[in-house]
Amino acid sequence: MWIRWRPRPRVLAHGIDAVNGRPLLAQPAAHQPARGLISWTALALITVGSVGNLGSAPPLSVLGLASVFLYVLPAVVFLLPITLVAAELASGWPGGVYNWVEKGISPPMGLLAIWCEFAQTIFFYPALLAYVADTLAYVIDPRLAGNGVYTAIIIIVLFWGGMLVATRGVPFMAHLASGGTVIGTLIPGAILTALGAAYLLQGKHPAAPMTAHQLLPPWHGLASIVLVVNSFFTYAGIEVNAVHVNDLRNPAREYPRAIFVAMALVLAVLIFPTLAISWVIPAHQISFTAGVMQAFDRLLSHFGVGFAVPLIAIALAAAAFAGMLTWLDGPSEGLLRIGRERGFLPPYFQKVNGHGIEVRILGTQGVVITLIALLYAFIPSVSHAYWIFVTMATQVYLIMYVLMFIAARRLRRTQPHHPRGYRAPMLSLLCLLGVASSVAALVIGFIPPAQFGKSNPLTYAVLILAGLLVIGITPPLLMHWLRRPGWKATGDTPAS
Repeated sequence: MWIRWRPRPRVLAHGIDAVNGRPLLAQPAAHQPARGLISWTALALITVGSVGNLGSAPPLSVLGLASVFLYVLPAVVFLLPITLVAAELASGWPGGVYNWVEKGISPPMGLLAIWCEFAQTIFFYPALLAYVADTLAYVIDPRLAGNGVYTAIIIIVLFWGGMLVATRGVPFMAHLASGGTVIGTLIPGAILTALGAAYLLQGKHPAAPMTAHQLLPPWHGLASIVLVVNSFFTYAGIEVNAVHVNDLRNPAREYPRAIFVAMALVLAVLIFPTLAISWVIPAHQISFTAGVMQAFDRLLSHFGVGFAVPLIAIALAAAAFAGMLTWLDGPSEGLLRIGRERGFLPPYFQKVNGHGIEVRILGTQGVVITLIALLYAFIPSVSHAYWIFVTMATQVYLIMYVLMFIAARRLRRTQPHHPRGYRAPMLSLLCLLGVASSVAALVIGFIPPAQFGKSNPLTYAVLILAGLLVIGITPPLLMHWLRRPGWKATGDTPAS
């Protein structure tokens, strides 16, 4: 998403901005700046920028043409309900997911929702940085791609380096993130698609068959469609742009238009590069982390421009790293503000540095991520480790979405006359569809994909459940049970 850096004000807050997790400033109404209007086309492009990521393409590219189905299905049953329902919530109850769930269900469930939004990043960052590591391997030595020790080192170095940048409040972080979508997603995606199409036009046979029989995933039991979980996580986070609904001239008419255009563009950005990978790399050779670079390496070398492979790798890695930086401070600050206002966090974790950054929360998160990164050195396949962490992140995030849909339905029933800038059509149906698809994805997530070979299904399910309970469920329960009245902050967050 395109952002402009501004110094962090040290003032009290009334909740968290749903876009970036930052505090809503407690200024008198007379001093609040007027919000400018944006066009529906601008909102559509912002939405595309927030979810388009080529790193999600390789896992689905192993299915070839069937990947189209696994992109479109979650877009209809998951992406569409999220965007429309979140728009109504954001236009009626500013403050983000905690406020929505607190008002619609209860404060403990609001805490669970905001924690899940934060906790999913604990799994997301190692998975994202594993993709960065294998991408950078094509700059250093392609043989490093898939090496667990190398991947673990890169994850640890990049995360702590990124945290250092974030905690110092460097404006470069925002500028780097601003160009990430174009430099590392749109342009490489277009190049990959064009190269793949040119490859086929030369009469080359695609590695994956492109016939009508391959439109649906092959059915060999539930394990055959488990990769749909990756599509759900691809669309996760789309709700953050719902806060812009009140910035449109005519929200009721323009917001749905922006969402449908954004969905079409997102599908194009994801589907065509995914197919291009499947055209040139056999399914059994596709790496979940290095698949994009495998395709670029094959295609650029085929057309005699292999020297450009490192340049593409740097662009992809920079964009993915920039995406991590944009997420790094937001969810943790959301947790900080709620922890201070409600007394969920001990004073130790309420400390911030001179730039207003919650360094102790980030530092603790960094220790956990370092331990997770070390697992890459011990799990035989980096692709398998990547998939496990993506699944865990998805499972945790889906809990938040289930709570969000339930809260939206209850708020429509209990507060029907509460002012809303936008009212989602057929809200009950959208919420039912959203809850059903989220729960279905949760269940499917406990099944190992067919690409895992002969892995023990019970062991895999226990591993996913353990991650869900240890990081997703247990911490907010402990925070609620152990909270103390004296932990509520009465003034500005003290610097450490």
